[in-house]
Amino acid sequence: MPRMVNCVKLGRELPGLDKPPFPGPLGQRIYEQVSAQAWRLWPQQATLIINHYGLSLGDPNAQQILMKAMEEFFFGENARMPEGWTPPPAAPAKGGPRRK
Repeated sequence: MPRMVNCVKLGRELPGLDKPPFPGPLGQRIYEQVSAQAWRLWPQQATLIINHYGLSLGDPNAQQILMKAMEEFFFGENARMPEGWTPPPAAPAKGGPRRK
């Protein structure tokens, strides 16, 4: 049976992550309070932030910006998804069958 959490992002009890996503206090907080479903929303948001600000993740300052954005995304004042929100359906695979 999966470990359940009261997800701060989606506002309901859902299966949690199997382990903290990374070491440190923020990783532990995400593990304890964010569902696996909500965690799957982060990569797309991170990509938007990286591209918008032109971040290079080899730069410690860029890493810090991204970590602050992650904390705001999950725990900020307006972090919770709107009531009744459901995740969009999975996008179809890109491309079609290969031509020979």
